[in-house]
Amino acid sequence: MANKLVAHMGLPQSIANRLAARNIRTAKDALSLPEFDLMALLGVDIKDIKEAVARISEVACPPYQTALSLLEERLMNDTSGGRLPTLLTGLDDALGGGIPFGVLTELVGPSGIGKSQFCLKLSLLAALPASYGGLDGRVIYIDTESKFSSRRMIEIGRNSFPKIFHSEGMAQEMAGRIIVLRQTSLSEITESLQQMKLKLLQHEVKLLVIDSMAALISGEKGSSSSMSGNHQPKCPFSFLKSIAEFSRIPIVVTNQVRGHNNDEISQYSFLGKDTDRSVEKFETHHVAALGIQWAHAVTIRLIFEAHSGQKFIKVAKSPLSPPLAFPFTVCSSGVTLLSDDGIEMIGQEIGMIRCQGHSILNV
Repeated sequence: MANKLVAHMGLPQSIANRLAARNIRTAKDALSLPEFDLMALLGVDIKDIKEAVARISEVACPPYQTALSLLEERLMNDTSGGRLPTLLTGLDDALGGGIPFGVLTELVGPSGIGKSQFCLKLSLLAALPASYGGLDGRVIYIDTESKFSSRRMIEIGRNSFPKIFHSEGMAQEMAGRIIVLRQTSLSEITESLQQMKLKLLQHEVKLLVIDSMAALISGEKGSSSSMSGNHQPKCPFSFLKSIAEFSRIPIVVTNQVRGHNNDEISQYSFLGKDTDRSVEKFETHHVAALGIQWAHAVTIRLIFEAHSGQKFIKVAKSPLSPPLAFPFTVCSSGVTLLSDDGIEMIGQEIGMIRCQGHSILNV
């Protein structure tokens, strides 16, 4: 703003010429001098100086915004950026329409709880024709644990979208839009994404899934060290964020869980504090495996957990939603909510991951 040229600010030509003759070319040059000094330099009345300074200030200074206008602008950007609907009504309502474009969304929970099932359904939704609520695009699915099941994906499709998948050749067409890569190291993923960056736009890719990032890092660092705290192997957080922002597509990454120290949950600034130490009242619980740096890199965090004989998807981090928990089950059509009414959460309950009945990866 300070380097804007005064010659382009609509000043009277005589004033603009005098400023240029005295090498006062930018808003900073003009506004750095007292009005009486400008009057002496330019040889004009104080009234003309005041009007010129007011005009320069108006053009050079950014317009003010109220807190309300900033909120409205943020909401407009969030909703206009695009969403991939999950078709889980309660969750979509909480997220403003679905998984947002241009940011990282994390699914965290114990093995076998339904994260990959959720990713398979998202992949189908991104590949479906727009007339059926899909994005009519391609999907890149990076499968680091070799758990991707095309048979299960087709089963989900046939039970969720029977009109499409029972049409001749449509199952093969949908499956052909989902490109599965099986990288086993961070360097392979980074290299693939570097080569892929422009192709994401050229080939109409509408979703990128990495399932799972935690397993990849755990395999790289070996079993001799821990992933707790801040001493973690380097993970391409910023690179993944740049891919999301550049391509304006949703990037969904799954994460696993690990044990934690009693005070560790409180290190996550987006979680509430719990002064009554209610953490002690819960069943076995864990935290996300990739630690604090990753937690702050993602925009959306969905926690998959199980307790009291029930599975839940928790919206633990979102710019649009309060912390909510939705009971769910996994059936032939994939992940299905048992209720669209979210249960509000407070304190450390937001970030806790209860894993009753599920095995936990030791990382």
